Amino acid sequence: DAFAQAVNRTARTIIGFPAGGASDIVARLYAERLRGAYAPQVVVENRSGAAGRIAMETVKAAEPDGTTWVQTPASMATLQPHVFPREVRYDALTDFIPVSTVATFPFALCVPMGHPARTLQEFIAWGRAQTGEVAWASPAAGAAPHFLGILFAQAAGIRMTHVPYRGAVPAVQDLVAGRLPMFLGVLGDVSPQHGAGLRMLALTSETRNPRFPDVPTFAEQGQPRLTNEEWFGVLLPANTPAALVTALHQGIVAAAQQAELRAALERLEFSTVVSTSPRNFAERIRREREAWGAIVRESGFQPEG
Repeated sequence: DAFAQAVNRTARTIIGFPAGGASDIVARLYAERLRGAYAPQVVVENRSGAAGRIAMETVKAAEPDGTTWVQTPASMATLQPHVFPREVRYDALTDFIPVSTVATFPFALCVPMGHPARTLQEFIAWGRAQTGEVAWASPAAGAAPHFLGILFAQAAGIRMTHVPYRGAVPAVQDLVAGRLPMFLGVLGDVSPQHGAGLRMLALTSETRNPRFPDVPTFAEQGQPRLTNEEWFGVLLPANTPAALVTALHQGIVAAAQQAELRAALERLEFSTVVSTSPRNFAERIRREREAWGAIVRESGFQPEG
């Protein structure tokens, strides 16, 4: 009933990316199920720009009254502080209260169908045999796939040059056309073409994906450091009352148990994974932020400008 709602006015999920993308779809699936349960209305607001940082800053500055939260990819909280130290003007653990993950997804390493390599080991052998640098693409400079690719090149002993794209779509088009030998990106962005325009050689997930049982994980193929699952997570502004944090967490947990939400996320190659508690989610952010710090330092990456 209405009296059980945590807040009595419209709540907003802020996302840092345009309508129609994966972030937006996930946010809307949850907003529908939090409506009436957590708040009378839950709307999704798209505040795109600065690679997601505008959304983070908007929520950092919002009233801590439980009506405004951000749904963000992991990288905004764990990776970007190391990559763009001057631009990132927030701390996920002190300027926010982490509530829960809402979905997780792995990355995939792929080659065009015409590539001679049919396995990761064959790709490594091919890469080592090339006289020049091997070009490879990711959806964006400074994002998780970029650093996973650097880790892969170091571990495999291949000299590789990163070609940053603005999003997965143009990169996958160039891969399928044979203009690139390798792409590393979000599973859902490449899985529709698997076995047609491209071939997935490895996934960063901990276990094989039941929908693609033929694609081994990196860990299975001797590259355990490339195990990485990106998440979308919900964070409230710092100083939000504990009762509201608990209520939003419980609302997310209840939404995630609904079969149609799980099915909709599975179609995007996302898993419905929610944190057991806000504290547990905060610990995950702390742990992953430290791990990315070491990876970025080792990579020798220099932020532009």
